[in-house]
Formats: sequence, C-alpha cells, structure tokens
Amino acid sequence: MDFSSLAANRYSCRKLDSRPVEPELIQKILEAQRLAPTAHNLQPQRIYVLEGDEAFATIAKATRYDFGARLFFVVCYDREASWKRKFDGFDGGLMDAVIAGCHLDFAIADAGLGSCWIANFDPDKLREAMELPEHHVPMAIFPVGYPTEEAKPSPSHFDRKDLSHTVIDCR
Repeated sequence: MDFSSLAANRYSCRKLDSRPVEPELIQKILEAQRLAPTAHNLQPQRIYVLEGDEAFATIAKATRYDFGARLFFVVCYDREASWKRKFDGFDGGLMDAVIAGCHLDFAIADAGLGSCWIANFDPDKLREAMELPEHHVPMAIFPVGYPTEEAKPSPSHFDRKDLSHTVIDCR
C-alpha cells in the first residue's frame, strides 16, 4: 500500500481480538520505529513491548483503554539521552517519541493490524506498574492486535477540516 492510501485508510481501532501477533510482524513494526528521525539522531525513544495476560493486567493499572489487546507498545523517551534546545531548554525527547509513535502507528496498520494511540493514562501508575526508570518518560500506549469483525472507524474519522483551517501559507 502506498503512503497516501495508508494515511487515508488507517484508523483508531478500538476492537481487537486477543490472538497472538506473530513475532516477525512485531519485529517489522519495531524496525519501522527504529528508522524514525530524531533530534541530533540521539534516538532517545524507548519502546517497551508487553505481551500476554500479564501485560494486560499491567496496562489496566494505568488505563481502561486496552480494546481487548494482549500486545502493547509503551512509547517513552529517555530524558537523559534526549536533545535539549539551548535557547529555552525545550526537551526534544517528546517530539522524538511522537515521531517514533507515528512510525509505529503506520507500521501497525501496514501489517494489517489495528491499534489506537492512547494518551489517556495515569503516567505515575504506569511508571509504578512497569517499574520504569525515573528518566524514562511515558508518552503513549499502543494496544495492538488483529481487528475484530466489528472493528470500523468512528463516525467522525473521515471528517477533516479544509486545508485553509490547518495551513497558514506564508509564501
């Protein structure tokens, strides 16, 4: 599938079955995020892979949004390894983790799997449940799996504002 088709057809899948995802698909998806560009190529993203019923229980301590998955990618960034902007101290780790998350999201869809970007979680509870190092900052959770027969885009998925609402052309 070409990128334009992938971008147009990928959606937040909220109905996943619990069957295992093949290890080779997991590796392919992880490789796609590894290729994501990062500030100064420091690659501070840290992707935690959790699988099975224990993973489900761990994620449930921080959010109710699991959508039936038994495979989760928890995207963090290492604030000790991330680039900081000298002018104001902006931490590029969040930006780098978001880019890696986008690569994950598209690679998941390209593999024929479903996922939904979860930002609605308690980071302190997640940090505790996963025993994350203090310098690993959780940014998103991706429940991953095969879409169920009932899975479909939300009614508002295809509602997009006109470019004039999102683009400011300064040419």
